Amino acid sequence: MNWFLVSLLAQFILGVATVFDKLLLKKSYPNPIGYTFWIGILGLIAVFLLPFGFETAGAGEIFYALWGGALFMLALLFFYWALYYGEASGVVIAIGGLSPMITLFFSSILLGGSLSGYQWISFVCLLLGSFFLAFTGEKETRLRVIAYVLMSAVLFGYSNIVSKQVFDAITFVTGFFWLKIGGALFVLLFLLYAPWRRSILHPEGRDESQNKLGYFANRVYAGVGSLLIYYAIALGVPSLIDAMQAVRFLFIFLGGWLLLRETFQGRVLVLKILAFIVISAGVLLLGVGEYVKNTMPDPNRSIEWGVTFSQKFAQELQLGGETAKWGWQEVYDAILDDLGVRHLRLVAYWDLVEPKQGVFDFSGLDYQMRRAEEVGADVILVIGKKVPRWPECHVPSWVKAVTFEKELLEYMEIVVARYKNSPALLYWQVENEPFLPFGDCSSVSREMVDAEISHVRSLDVEHPILVTDSGELGLWYAAARRGNVFGTTMYRRVYNELFGFIEYPIGPGFFRAKERIIRFLIQDYEKKFLVIELGMEPWLPRALRDASLEEQFRVFDFPFFQDSIGFAKDAGFDAYYLWGAEWWYWMKIKHNDPRFWEEAKRLLL
Repeated sequence: MNWFLVSLLAQFILGVATVFDKLLLKKSYPNPIGYTFWIGILGLIAVFLLPFGFETAGAGEIFYALWGGALFMLALLFFYWALYYGEASGVVIAIGGLSPMITLFFSSILLGGSLSGYQWISFVCLLLGSFFLAFTGEKETRLRVIAYVLMSAVLFGYSNIVSKQVFDAITFVTGFFWLKIGGALFVLLFLLYAPWRRSILHPEGRDESQNKLGYFANRVYAGVGSLLIYYAIALGVPSLIDAMQAVRFLFIFLGGWLLLRETFQGRVLVLKILAFIVISAGVLLLGVGEYVKNTMPDPNRSIEWGVTFSQKFAQELQLGGETAKWGWQEVYDAILDDLGVRHLRLVAYWDLVEPKQGVFDFSGLDYQMRRAEEVGADVILVIGKKVPRWPECHVPSWVKAVTFEKELLEYMEIVVARYKNSPALLYWQVENEPFLPFGDCSSVSREMVDAEISHVRSLDVEHPILVTDSGELGLWYAAARRGNVFGTTMYRRVYNELFGFIEYPIGPGFFRAKERIIRFLIQDYEKKFLVIELGMEPWLPRALRDASLEEQFRVFDFPFFQDSIGFAKDAGFDAYYLWGAEWWYWMKIKHNDPRFWEEAKRLLL
């Protein structure tokens, strides 16, 4: 479990516990001071965690942890006062709106940094929502509740930062123990004040003796949520975890309506709806902003840059002249020798390798693999019927049957046997975006993909299998769970017959978030994810050789080429295979424009 899941579970637990807190405070134990006191004392249960990682700590660290525990209990006291005098959903939403910003404020002071643009927008939303809630309570208690909410939010925010500093300095179990000891010592001070001592030791609440079990059961339940919150703070970002209090709102609204019979009508209902919308927008913006900021990849990390080479596309651009049989070799050699590429994706085109049934021509692919071996490059070799470059499916003309699984598997077996012992071979890529309905043969059935993967694995147990999917349109799940390695495409500007030329309105964070979601769904955090096609040439509705340079640059010019490199780096992957090396060379040789080629050389060398 990561900090997000821990925090999500904690917010659910605390949301339910809050509803029962309100029920007990109003109906059976109307005593916020006693309620807070016994919560602090029950914190001593933390002693049972000592065998699970407790270590000695310095006097300064212990004192700071004690201070953090005391702050939390004081915040809790103000929270229960607000809960007692106010209304459950309003109080929690108000504190939930203010507390994250208070946490950010203290974070900027104690941990360094300042509020960025999205944080200021969140701040305004949260304050505005809290302002709406301030006018939903009864007039005679409104000012008192506002004061309690503000004090509670400030203290919760400050205690969150103190707790984070404690967990950064000492182990989680050690820090949690001393924080709870600090809370217990603080509430013991309540006994020094006679009126409070009487309310603690001799409460006057109705049915108090009959509800002790309910009280302590709810405290144990809430204690689990509190433990999870502390653990999430230790793992993650305090302000972001605090912002996730919005998850509690739904449960508190439902609980307040179903169990507490809270009614919302007229002006109060309108203000509550407005507050909920504005605060939810604020915490959502804050949460997304903090997530994006804290998942930004290291721009100085080591990145593997490679290219995809297509013999067919090089021939289509006529790089060696219309009559040159081996014209494509010119660009391939330049990619290896001039660009210095050492990570290649090559394509075994079925219609080139087996132009007639049972008759094979490996001359082109042999040359590519041999040259890769000579320069020490590694190769991802794509096999199947749906492989890179339009029209996507490259099935030989002699294949007449509607289904040709047997013929395809026999062809793949011959290719695997020929190259599986090559020192250049890194991965087998089985099909290309098999689950994306694109090209002249649509998608490949899951059954067929599974049969191909199983067949390749039975023939070569040494090399991993890579399966790919569209970065923008694919769901990734089916591809990611099948292969040993997953590859996504990344195209920013494309042509669509329905909409024409479009640029996807997504940023690099889209790919980072999508990767994390898919890893969670497949429960694999170690599998290699890479970008198998980073679109670095114009995407037009017709062949590039037939389009004017003006038309091509309207879609993909040199500044956009450079910008796409920065976009890719921010997406957070550690390996990228650039798409378009043949076009860069074509621009250099045929149109005397070496900018794309030279920029790629600076990146690849």
